[in-house]
Amino acid sequence: MSDIITLKENRDFRRLYAKGRSYPSALLVTYVMRNRCGGVRIGITTGKKVGKAVLRNRSRRIIREAFRELCGDVRNGYDLVFVARSKTPFVKSYDVLQAMRKELKDAGVLK
Repeated sequence: MSDIITLKENRDFRRLYAKGRSYPSALLVTYVMRNRCGGVRIGITTGKKVGKAVLRNRSRRIIREAFRELCGDVRNGYDLVFVARSKTPFVKSYDVLQAMRKELKDAGVLK
C-alpha cells in the first residue's frame, strides 16, 4: 500500500454519504467512492448512539486495527468511510475484519 491519507474535512464525509455507495452490516457501514488523488483515503465515524466516549474510542481503535490488516489488499484511488454501529465496541477486531473484508470485496475494492 503506497499511502493512506485520513479524511478530516466535513465536506469529504458529506460527499461520500451523498454520492458514495454504502455497504451495511451488523457491525459497521462502509461508504466507497473513487477519488482523483490516486491513494487510499479513509475516515472513521462513530455517532453518539454507539455510547459514551470510551466506547466510541474503542470502536475507532477496532476499526483502525481491522483496516490495518486489509490495507495491503486495497486498490489505490478510493475513498472509504467506516461508520461504527452500536455492536462494534463489544466485539473483537477479528469480527470487524471479517465484516470489513466482505463489504470491501462486494464493493470491488480488494485486489
